[in-house]
Amino acid sequence: MKRVLLDGRSLTRAQLVDVANGAGVELDLDALRSVARAADFLAEQVRREEPIYGVSTGFGSNADKLLGAHPLRDELPGTLPSGRSLHAELQQNLIVSHAVCVGGPMAADVVRAMLCIRINTLLKGHSGIRVGTLQALTAMLNADVVPVVPSLGSVGASGDLAPLSHLAIVLLGGGEAFYEGERMPGAEALRRAGLAPVTLSYKEGLALNNGTAQMLAMGVLALARLEDLLGTADLAAAMTVDAFAGRLGAFAEEVHALRPHPGQVEVAARLRALLAGSTLTDIAYHLVPKFRFWLPGSWDTPEAQQLRFDIGWDWVPADQRHGREKFYQRFKPFRGGKKHQPQDSYSLRCVPQVHGAVRDAAAQAARVLDIELNAVTDNPLVFPDREAEHVERQVISAGHFHGMPLALALAYVKAAIPVLASISERRLNKLVDPATSDGLPAFLIGNEDGTESGLMIVQYTAAAIVNDLATRAHPASVYSVPTSANAEDHVSMGANEARHVLAMVDDLGKVLALELQTAAQALDFRSDMINAARDLARRSDAAAFAAKVQGGPPEGHRHRAQFLAEVEALRAELAAADTFHPGAAVAAAHAVLRTRIPFLDRDRALDGEVAEAVRLVEGGSLLAAARHAEAGAGRDG
Repeated sequence: MKRVLLDGRSLTRAQLVDVANGAGVELDLDALRSVARAADFLAEQVRREEPIYGVSTGFGSNADKLLGAHPLRDELPGTLPSGRSLHAELQQNLIVSHAVCVGGPMAADVVRAMLCIRINTLLKGHSGIRVGTLQALTAMLNADVVPVVPSLGSVGASGDLAPLSHLAIVLLGGGEAFYEGERMPGAEALRRAGLAPVTLSYKEGLALNNGTAQMLAMGVLALARLEDLLGTADLAAAMTVDAFAGRLGAFAEEVHALRPHPGQVEVAARLRALLAGSTLTDIAYHLVPKFRFWLPGSWDTPEAQQLRFDIGWDWVPADQRHGREKFYQRFKPFRGGKKHQPQDSYSLRCVPQVHGAVRDAAAQAARVLDIELNAVTDNPLVFPDREAEHVERQVISAGHFHGMPLALALAYVKAAIPVLASISERRLNKLVDPATSDGLPAFLIGNEDGTESGLMIVQYTAAAIVNDLATRAHPASVYSVPTSANAEDHVSMGANEARHVLAMVDDLGKVLALELQTAAQALDFRSDMINAARDLARRSDAAAFAAKVQGGPPEGHRHRAQFLAEVEALRAELAAADTFHPGAAVAAAHAVLRTRIPFLDRDRALDGEVAEAVRLVEGGSLLAAARHAEAGAGRDG
């Protein structure tokens, strides 16, 4: 994998994901010159005995304590001088005392991303770290020495102090690290990688552990996964729309031009592309049969007897059409699976508005994260080239470590994730509920013997995940707990926001996988039922086709001739139709899914298939197939 050049100015989210997944980094030479200039400046100020926060003073609530020339105990009678540098001890102690996180270790990709972010921000040349120390940190990343960073412990205010200390302590030869898949002491990991520990100098401990690297790393990785899931959610919705033989008017370009939220406009366009070529959407009401249980006498040929269903319509007698005559001039007087209403339910019709709003939340987070990737986030900030009468104007204490910009952006995403999962679950539920599925079988199974549950419990699993996501959606950033004896009296809790979002994105993917698995089953039933009606229409006459229609008058009734004439019109229209099929992109994704998960014709163990659906979403193969089909359609066009 090609190495990423870091210069403190141009790191992108895509590059960070590459580094998280194993790419190495290189350091820009011009940036290293800026790093050296700031380190030399700090060394000169210490030589002049200038008081500088975090360099010649303590940290946080200890900021009013100035460092002396040597430890006070060295002055006791009979005590030999220790020879210790208090400046170096200050930085060393900062790291070892702050590495106090608890919980399971963060994933390797998160830790690698944190290391990359830290290196990049230090390359800005405003942190005071030495070139050699920065190069040692880079060598550790490139050697794939991955510090063990427990997951809990950052309040996201003086940056991610505790987790970043777990990063830095390995550089000092302490802590623990993973190397070549094995967990071991940090010193041993460095030794095996051919690296040596470093001794910190002025402000280097503070430069290493003061910043927003954890929340930023988790936020970037979460957003990268979410961006793919946004496309997957649109695909799942499109497959469900096809399975419902839904209506496309709600996705029309001219409709969304009247309310042009960027995400909404984009999702509507995505749905139009995914559903392009579908002959199921916008199908006439009367052509869609409804499910009936298969019986031994349901079909007239051995081939048709292999079907998993029977089909039928209800005839609307002439005396029940009063006030609706115009409607029945346009549509034939039969009630099948598709309800006689000009609009679909919100979970279908409002996909652009809901999915689009989630896209807009992700776009806002991306804007914030892009800025943060190339920002200086430690404290104090060193301005070595600035002319000033006092050093306080060259080494300035500020608050760039505070994670609130990221925390609020991630809280927005955190609230959006359950929304996307919830509308997906609602579509799934519509598919399995015969009261809302527009003529599909209950729980999407033939069940003529009454022994099968089909996909009933898949909806339970989706509902459980949605509830869990909703309970985690409360923003952490609205609840500050002061720290450091109230020196840090307002904190962001951004690390918790980021940790939640990263985990929630994975669970969102599970819900979308369940919808896709269910929608594929429903799509098979819908297209097979309509095409079975078409095939029957082609091989039968009106009298034979009338057996599929309930409510018709008996022989000799005065409306019998009208009934048969209208049945013949329905039969002829179906017989003249081409094969009914979904949109090309939907069909491509459906085909990939069917190579791994066969149609559910009878109840069977579903645990492995549910897990396979989740893997298909995580691997992106369904989305890739749909995009490839779209691209092919674009070339053909």
